Amino acid sequence: MTDLNPMLEPGQIVRHPTEAGWGLGQVQSNINGKITVMFEQAGKIVIDGRKIALLPVFNV
Repeated sequence: MTDLNPMLEPGQIVRHPTEAGWGLGQVQSNINGKITVMFEQAGKIVIDGRKIALLPVFNV
């Protein structure tokens, strides 16, 4: 699978690949591989994009 993290931009909707309970998340920022996401059920989380490949959601 291709890592799409470098292409994520603020406003895009994503899911965490192993934390389904967090719900959908909206990308807040993507700076040097650190991706800040506001998840429905988990709040604001900073993801290390070098370790976790977030899943873009296209049909919300």
